[in-house]
Amino acid sequence: MSASALLALSEGSCHLVPEGCGFPAPNTEIFNFDSVVEFSLFGLEFHITKPLILLLIGALLIVVFFVLAFRKAKIVPRGIQGLGEYGYLFVRDGIARETIGKAGDQFVPLLFTFFFFVWVLNIMSILPFAQFPVTSRFAIPVAFAILVYLVWVPLGVKKQGLVFFKNMTMPPDVPKAMYVLLVPIEILSNFIVRPFTHSVRLFANMFAGHMLLVTFSVATWYLLSPNIVGIIGSGASFVVTVGLTGFELLIQGLQAYVFTLLAAVYINDAVNAH
Repeated sequence: MSASALLALSEGSCHLVPEGCGFPAPNTEIFNFDSVVEFSLFGLEFHITKPLILLLIGALLIVVFFVLAFRKAKIVPRGIQGLGEYGYLFVRDGIARETIGKAGDQFVPLLFTFFFFVWVLNIMSILPFAQFPVTSRFAIPVAFAILVYLVWVPLGVKKQGLVFFKNMTMPPDVPKAMYVLLVPIEILSNFIVRPFTHSVRLFANMFAGHMLLVTFSVATWYLLSPNIVGIIGSGASFVVTVGLTGFELLIQGLQAYVFTLLAAVYINDAVNAH
């Protein structure tokens, strides 16, 4: 929530009444956080903020969950082990093998990590006390997209040699004269636009979803007043907030799936030459 909105709401007078304040509309300030911890190391300044803390907590939750799931694995899985195996099989069979083929098995650990890490960081948006999607900070999706880029491009060169770049920029069965136009377009599309859209897709969905949730949450409180307009408006905003929370839960899982699926598609381009 923006500083001005938070200040207005904390004063307890920000309602739809004559003596109240104007609607404290949230803005991009809700994505900025003050440092929780600051320290210097080797002349460099480090600032630990809430998104970084949530990122570390998300990583810890994933590690703890899957360690508990598989530390005493049984032939017939039950309980937490069953959930862990279902998650693994979902990524292996539904993403890796479905997209890359049998060769995708060797990339399951990478894709598995991406799927659950992105999903947990997304779901932080609706968890009490966290209430912030870490992936709505652009640097996080960019870092993930760069990691994928640094996997599939060198992998393509390793598997196909320098012919990899020809395969990615010169589609077969095309008149040679068309390559003058196609090659620059394919270079731009595959090596520049592709990683950019890979990160922006995740960032934009989480950014917009969080902004909507905060806006209607603030509206629920702002409209809460002892009159018919206030009661109806506040109630409607609350219902929308609940509905958006459920919708966000769906989008959070979907975006984790899409990000991981696209990573598998890019790896497939490197492993299986067209």
